[in-house]
Amino acid sequence: MDHRIIVQLDNVSKSYPEGSDNQRREIFNNLSLSIESGQSVSVVGPSGCGKSTLLNIIGSLDSPDSGKVEVCGSNISDLNDKALSALRADKIGFVFQSHHLLPQISVIENVMLPNLASSAPIEQNECSNRAIQLLESVGMADHANKMPSEISGGEMQRVAVVRSMINSPELLLADEPTGALDLARGEELISLLLHLCEGQKTALILVTHDIKTASRMQRNLAFEGTGIVEV
Repeated sequence: MDHRIIVQLDNVSKSYPEGSDNQRREIFNNLSLSIESGQSVSVVGPSGCGKSTLLNIIGSLDSPDSGKVEVCGSNISDLNDKALSALRADKIGFVFQSHHLLPQISVIENVMLPNLASSAPIEQNECSNRAIQLLESVGMADHANKMPSEISGGEMQRVAVVRSMINSPELLLADEPTGALDLARGEELISLLLHLCEGQKTALILVTHDIKTASRMQRNLAFEGTGIVEV
């Protein structure tokens, strides 16, 4: 396996204003973390501990107060808005608790949508073929031309996973992706995520409340106070 570093955090700190007297609540302090290509990593901890904040910082959707964040070889603080957008479009896939499918376009059009944001979009026929292959890999090819309203919630979330992989990201960030699914559908979705990421050597960081789900990842991280520990 290629052991290239995909995520490198060095002494990263983050706090948010709390109350009206300029106090700040420390989310994490001097957090350091290294994740390699192809690794699957879970992040657990109580609500409000900073799990989603950590994902947002790694995904360049939020900025740390201090410290260094490198993702896919780029120092986030060195990039302007255009370069950050390109990094997110080309190198990072996102899966959230809600599928966020656009209701007015078909399943396959939803899957192909991130290609439009890519800095080097692939030709439409090639993108369509890739979308069909990905949909086939999660048992959704027969639903390619349906509208999101015509498929179930679990199927929508499978489409969201496939959409996150259309640009062959080096890193996939998943924030409670099974939170709205029942146990069986949730376990199925995690299997699909792991299968797709393993096939493409994509690093996966999964935020979850579920210890059983977390244990399926190669590495397990937990928030402890304002730091993070390997468990």
